[in-house]
Amino acid sequence: MGNSVWKDTWLITLRSVKTTLRNPFSFIPNLMISAFFLLVYEGGLSGISQLPMFEGANYLAFILPVSIVSAAIGGAGGAGQGIVKDIENGFFSRLLLTPASRLAIVLGPIIAGMLQLFIQTLLIIGIAFLLGLEVETGFGGILFVLLIAIGWGLAFAGYSAGVALRTKNAQAAQAGTFIFFPLIFLSTTFVPYELIEAQWLKVAATINPTTYIFESMRTVLIDGWIFWDLMQGVIAIVIACTITITFAAVSAKKAVSRG
Repeated sequence: MGNSVWKDTWLITLRSVKTTLRNPFSFIPNLMISAFFLLVYEGGLSGISQLPMFEGANYLAFILPVSIVSAAIGGAGGAGQGIVKDIENGFFSRLLLTPASRLAIVLGPIIAGMLQLFIQTLLIIGIAFLLGLEVETGFGGILFVLLIAIGWGLAFAGYSAGVALRTKNAQAAQAGTFIFFPLIFLSTTFVPYELIEAQWLKVAATINPTTYIFESMRTVLIDGWIFWDLMQGVIAIVIACTITITFAAVSAKKAVSRG
């Protein structure tokens, strides 16, 4: 049974990857937007790193997580879009008539979305290095950033897949993903938490899991291996993934029972 699940997941993931490659415009715009914002932020705001409160930190390393997280949100939405397309063209219903694992039917598009996000994150980090990125923790720090990005993307992919299975509508699935973009800006997006002046924004940043994702990435890029600061991001991802993957699993169960 276990081998069957893994085999089915591999085959469905492979199909989802091939479908994405046949339609590159489904992910290229998201990559270009993230890279564009990285260039704009670095070009327009890098001067504030000279202020005393930044202690001379590399602003490129400070702002890089914003581009990575925005790519994660946009890229993870592809999982839901892929499921909706399969539902609309009848492929999802045909899959339900086969012995294929029901878990694999949902996991395949989600894993494909994670692979897409992995490539996007690598490219964004590569652009950052071309712009002069310096990483305090070296190669190990880059690996940690990649893992955090993939984990955060997994949380959004689970949510996207769950919405797609609930609504079976492409527009609804896309809208359900984009409502999370405000989370980026209700956080420590451009300045450290201590420099946020509005009290309501401080409260929003405190309860916003994106804040802890940013801080864990920035810690490993700028400050080094500070265990608790890094673990806050990991904990945020574990909680988010538990909620969204459960949501996707419950939605899949209902979709299968209706199918």
